[in-house]
Amino acid sequence: MHTFSFDHIALSVKDVNESLEFYQKVLQLKEIQNTASNSKTRWLSIAEEKQLHLIPSPDFQIKINKAVHFALSTSDLPSFVAYLKKFNIAYSDWLDSPNKDYIRQDGIKQVYFQDPNGYWIEINDDCR
Repeated sequence: MHTFSFDHIALSVKDVNESLEFYQKVLQLKEIQNTASNSKTRWLSIAEEKQLHLIPSPDFQIKINKAVHFALSTSDLPSFVAYLKKFNIAYSDWLDSPNKDYIRQDGIKQVYFQDPNGYWIEINDDCR
């Protein structure tokens, strides 16, 4: 049997600089060196050596669906929601209710928002 660990998320983006700025500002991710190639793909560090890769694809048609998202956890969701409000970033619950969090059956609170390309990001308080 194989065992796996999570390595990175890769997103196709229309404007790599705009996306880089968004993720640095909103999620406070730090840019790291792209060690794989000399391409214009930019890498950001998420945590614990996990990465977000932003791949420039200016002509790519991105199909957006909230069920396709990535999720990050924080120990202080209310503070992060206030941070989103500070930057006028619209957020919603799973049911698309604006400015509302969602509480799952297991008690985990979550909010969703979109990056400049329309990708959905979930932030929750599941810090087990």
